[in-house]
Amino acid sequence: MPAASILIKPASSNCNINCKYCFYKCLSSSRSEYSKGFMTDDTLEQLVINAISYADGFLSFAFQGGEPLLAGISFFYKVLKLQKKYNTKGLHIENTIQTNGTLINEEWAEFLAENHFLTGLSLDGPKKIHDKYRKTTDNNGTFENVMHAAGLLKQYNADFNILSVITNDTAQKASYLYKFYKSHGFEYIQLVPCMDEAGRDAAQNTGFAVDAEQYGKFLCEFFDLWYTDFIAGSNMDIRMFSNLAQMAAGYAAEQCGMNGSCHCYFVAEGDGSVYPCDFYCTDNWKLGNVKDGFDKLSASEKAGLFIESSRYQAEECKECPYYRLCRGGCRRWREPFTNGLPGINSLCKAYKIFFGHTEKRIYKLGQLIKYKTQAQI
Repeated sequence: MPAASILIKPASSNCNINCKYCFYKCLSSSRSEYSKGFMTDDTLEQLVINAISYADGFLSFAFQGGEPLLAGISFFYKVLKLQKKYNTKGLHIENTIQTNGTLINEEWAEFLAENHFLTGLSLDGPKKIHDKYRKTTDNNGTFENVMHAAGLLKQYNADFNILSVITNDTAQKASYLYKFYKSHGFEYIQLVPCMDEAGRDAAQNTGFAVDAEQYGKFLCEFFDLWYTDFIAGSNMDIRMFSNLAQMAAGYAAEQCGMNGSCHCYFVAEGDGSVYPCDFYCTDNWKLGNVKDGFDKLSASEKAGLFIESSRYQAEECKECPYYRLCRGGCRRWREPFTNGLPGINSLCKAYKIFFGHTEKRIYKLGQLIKYKTQAQI
């Protein structure tokens, strides 16, 4: 049995805001049911029992949405109670939650801190950038609410990081974005490039998905700013850069999609339906239900097909001088498939620009990791 990570959508695709670029809203619209409903107590209990039975040593519960906080704070107290009740194996259990932050008040901040939830807070940058796409259902910006949430999380000493979606607009403002993070003392940042989603019409796509060349320039400028500060002693952690340094040191990347092939980390929807990946919570990729047990789901033909089809790498990729760091990228970015096989990453040009600019420094960071590791032995 493996260490396991289960991504859980307790409120399904339901959300209290209306982000213009939301991939899950688009994905859910392509299903026979847009929302799978709110997770019941029985489904939650079965999920916890079977996840603990499946895992060995370490188990991560990652709550996402839609907006997971819509499930209510009582739901998460039940999560903790069930984890304690059924964890007779002595697993190390970790809980994380990704939220738009608009529902976080003092009660939530205290709960997240006291129960050691790592919180991912969606914040795209300064007000002008953030409010352009992340709006309420009545078209008001959410920046002030999210910044208030960040303040509460700091006040209660809750661990949190910032997740920013990089649109084509944002990709032209690397310095502006970096200085914003730095000025507010945000120490952990995840940059997520915005992609086009199947099912969106041409009008919706305009201006959302990041252009590959522009994204490459963005990463170069952002890395330069970060690297200068890092050498000077700054402790800002950019998830992508940290993972690349680990890879340069010879270790596997922690971030899904950076190792060159997929694994089933399991996504449990509100009704207990299970899928192999957040990008593939679609009718055709449904593996089964949490009541089936994760051993059975993992061994299913469909799970095997999902993993195996991601392992293919085009010869062009294998011959690339940056393959060791890129590894082809996430399966989702290598669509559409041809004859059942993934193509070239649609951000290939971005990564060639980026690695051409940063490769030597990334390997220096890898050497630093090796040195620190050896010093601790």
